[in-house]
Amino acid sequence: MGKYGKYIVTEFYDKFQLPEERAWEKAIMGRGPLEDGLRRMMEHMVWMDSNVIPGAFYAEAVWFWPPSMTGRVITPPKPGEEDKHGIPPHAHTFPELLSYYGTDMNNPKDLGCQVEIWIEDEKYLFDKSFVVYVPANIVHCPIKMHNMTKPLFHFTMGPGDNYL
Repeated sequence: MGKYGKYIVTEFYDKFQLPEERAWEKAIMGRGPLEDGLRRMMEHMVWMDSNVIPGAFYAEAVWFWPPSMTGRVITPPKPGEEDKHGIPPHAHTFPELLSYYGTDMNNPKDLGCQVEIWIEDEKYLFDKSFVVYVPANIVHCPIKMHNMTKPLFHFTMGPGDNYL
């Protein structure tokens, strides 16, 4: 690899840290099928922070698979049930971009679901590809997917040296 190869990441870094209240997420974060052949609901492609490449900022790229995909580990709650797996409200000391993209090549704006995002006490619901800028120290989440019929691609990043 050339002199800049050290800045290229192709494997999923799984030694990242999450806040204690989100430790449960480690079990569903990763890449590829689990040992028993089941698929993850969220399949991470890459994780970037200063632990992966010194000086890098936080970023991650994730596929979300629809409930119709067989062998999923976690499925969304049924109507009327509480969602215990949504990312809980939190804030960062740095701003964050949250982006979600549809995967229908004939209509890439269509998310194939509704994405619900809370910013402070305001609820937003999207059905088209979008990017949200969350200023530093602003509480955001939960984020939930509703009525997902197609895979969804998510990319997030922020200029902090790691997620915490």
